[in-house]
This record gives sequence, C-alpha cells and structure tokens, in this order.
Amino acid sequence: MQALTIPPCRLDASCESLRAEVRDFLAEAMRDIPEQVRARNWSGSDPAFSRKLGERGWIGMRWPKRYGGHERDALARYVVLEELLAAGAPVNFHWVADRQSGPLLLRLASEATKLDILPRVARGELRFCIGMSEPDSGSDLASVRCRATQTADGWRVNGTKIWTSGARDADYMIALLRTDGAPGDRHTGLSQFLIDLRTPGIEIRPIRNLLGHEDFNEVHFADTALPRDALLGERGGGWNQVSAELALERSGPERFLSSIQLLLEMIDAADPANPRHTDYIGRAVADIATLRQMSLGIAGMLARGESPALLAAIVKDQGALFEQRIVQHAHDLFGERLQAPGTPLADVMAYLIQASPSFSLRGGTREILRGIIAKGLELR
Repeated sequence: MQALTIPPCRLDASCESLRAEVRDFLAEAMRDIPEQVRARNWSGSDPAFSRKLGERGWIGMRWPKRYGGHERDALARYVVLEELLAAGAPVNFHWVADRQSGPLLLRLASEATKLDILPRVARGELRFCIGMSEPDSGSDLASVRCRATQTADGWRVNGTKIWTSGARDADYMIALLRTDGAPGDRHTGLSQFLIDLRTPGIEIRPIRNLLGHEDFNEVHFADTALPRDALLGERGGGWNQVSAELALERSGPERFLSSIQLLLEMIDAADPANPRHTDYIGRAVADIATLRQMSLGIAGMLARGESPALLAAIVKDQGALFEQRIVQHAHDLFGERLQAPGTPLADVMAYLIQASPSFSLRGGTREILRGIIAKGLELR
C-alpha cells in the first residue's frame, strides 16, 4: 500500500502581516453583513465586492504582473482565502476564475488571450464557470459526449453540460469536450476549450435547487462556432489537464470552511457548563485544525510544482464530511432553540440544513473521490 505524507507547511511573518491587513479590511467591508448572508460563504456573489478585492491585489495574486497579477506566492494567496472564507465574504463572482480557470489560461492559452482576459479577471470584472458534468453521466467525467469537431475556421460544438454552477451569469466557460473517438474511449480524445458564453448557438437553462436558487444550469450547444485558439493545450490532452485542475479545486480551505458560520454561532450559543457542548466544540475545533494543516500542506506542495491529486481528494472527502456533520450536531445540541427563527443560530441553520447536502456533490461526489483514493492506495 502506498504511504501518504503531507509535508508540514508553515506561514512566515509576511503572511501573518497580510492576514492582519485582510482582517482589517473585512471588519469594515463586512460590518453590516448579517450572519445568514455570511453563511453562504463562497457561494455568495457580489461583483462590487470582487472589484474591491481586485483593487487591493487579492485576485490573481500569483500571476505575472504582465497579465494583471501581483507575483505573490501561493501561501500569501492561501492566507487571503482563509480570511475571506472565515468571514463569509461574497467571493463567488470571481472564485472559479481565480482558483482554477485563470491558472489554466496562464499555462495553456495563447498570448493574445492571456493579455485580453487575465487582467480583467484580476480586476474582479469577469466570471467563469466550468463545463464538466453531462446529462445521464452521473459523476463519470470520462464519459464526456459533448463534442467539438474541427472545421476550416476553428471548431463546432454540439451537446449539453449540466449542473454548471454560475453559468447563467458567467462570461466564459472552460469546457471539457470530446474531440476524438467515442464516449467508450474514456480518457483519450478529450480536450479543453475556452468558450465565450455570448457566442451564438448557446442556450443556458437554470436549474432550481433545494433552496429555490438557480445557481446550477444546463448549457446546450447547437452548432456553436469557436475560433481555432479556443483549444487549450494539446488536442487529446484534456484528461491530464483537468486532473491537475481538480487538485486545485479539491484541496483549498473552502473544502472545510463552508459551514464555519454555523460553528461560530454554536460557539456563541454554547453553555460552558454543559459537557455535551464543550465536548463537541473541542472535537470540532480539533477537526478543523487537522483539515487546515492538511490543506495548507497541499498548498505548499502545489507551490513547489507537485501534483498531489490523491491527497487533494482526501481533503475534499473528509472536509465535506466535517461540514455536513456540523449541521447534524447543531440539531442534536440546540434542537429546541433552532425552532425560533430570527436568531443568528436559527437563521444560519435554516440555510445550511438545505445547502449542506450539496457539499458532497460539488467538486466530485463522495463515491468518485473514494474510488480515486482506493486506486491511489492500490486497494483496487
């Protein structure tokens, strides 16, 4: 069996100085934001707030200045993310672009595309979505059927993507499409494309979720024409590219801080004389500290150019379990008090009891993640 090791990663004094700066900014910017809005965490979207972060250099922090970035290191970016998430800041507008789409374009897009798009992302002006899942495929990403066919002028796309978060309000999509072979060919024949969602031949249909929100979308392509340089990286190299992208998506602090507002409200509501309260809160703080050390260690590995996809899957799986358990424990410990709406504890719980089931779906379902882990540990 393969041994798993996440090297410890420690933050230096410059990171802690940056943390203080971010906290001061958030104390003012978030002063009037109620707890139930903070509970949305990185699902909350506010374009004006994203532009404020862009003005401070907190989007595209690692990118070259030539492309609007700030040439900071990965750990400085990690500190900013931690503080934004802990405060429940509305960062979803720029989140995907900053976390994975921007870095992908930085590595694989044409120079003209990078100069055009990346500075606008860094200013908090553009929203991206990810086109991976498809109808009738469940979580089987390798069974992609949505096809891009090469033409004399570029590419023509036909097919459908589903559960595409934020597509209705997004400017661009990074899509995994089949360029060669058939769905049965699995990992071969897949390629990634940059798609301007204003392109003719694209229909975006909202999907209403349990909360009544329409964050999820179905995106249908009907003879959608793309330029030649829409292809990102090598034709047929999409599977390896998207695997590296998922390591970024699965290992960050958002994978264990989505329910942090509820934990904070539980701490405020806890009775120090009640051993059930103190026991749970002690265990929860220990869990979150452990997950944080794992996530930070992976951030250090990514900064060194390593590809810890297996370790990222473990953080995502265990983080989702932790986030969902908080909701159950809040019910067990404070059940009667949750029946009276209007208190921060009850209002935050009302949101998370509906939102938390999705935490083990986004970024890869529990079954898919555990399959990756089992394969990585040579258990199957």
